[in-house]
Amino acid sequence: MRLAEVPLLRASARSGPSEIKMASRGKTETSKLKQNLEEQLDRLMQQLQDLEECREELDTDEYEETKKETLEQLSEFNDSLKKIMSGNMTLVDELSGMQLAIQAAISQAFKTPEVIRLFAKKQPGQLRTRLAEMDRDLMVGKLERGLYTQQKVEILTALRKLGEKLTADDEAFLSANAGAILSQFEKVSTDLGSGDKVLALASFEVEKTKK
Repeated sequence: MRLAEVPLLRASARSGPSEIKMASRGKTETSKLKQNLEEQLDRLMQQLQDLEECREELDTDEYEETKKETLEQLSEFNDSLKKIMSGNMTLVDELSGMQLAIQAAISQAFKTPEVIRLFAKKQPGQLRTRLAEMDRDLMVGKLERGLYTQQKVEILTALRKLGEKLTADDEAFLSANAGAILSQFEKVSTDLGSGDKVLALASFEVEKTKK
């Protein structure tokens, strides 16, 4: 699906009725565009989640091929997003979190669809709620330690990228458990224009899994 850039119009302090109306329409179109993008991302995240849930039913080649196709769709989505955001600071502010989340998914720095979804939608409160639920699940034995560590690292990284302050304990946990791929994502994602670097990292990871 091709995404067309939606022009935004801003009303100045002296704008007349028609200009204000156009600016209001611009805000409405921005809201609709954001909703459309979120729905597309939700579908792609659902594909990844369904794939992981069905992993045991698929042979290795089928699983890897399907995942590769989904990541390629994410790459195309990311390219469209960059074009839409180009030169439009209002959209950069609105969609920067989504772009970072998509880059995290493409590079496979993040592997949890729900965390990627909340990161994209800039929902730090819901990320913290998920983390609290994970803490409880770990204590009662409902969540395996390795999976807990992976998802907690993803959530803490997302929170930090969203400008949230982490506790000293969380920072220490992140430093101790962040793998090489996540650390590399941290470096390249400091610049929103670094999508090509992230994609190069993703390509490296795909090639590495083939060997």
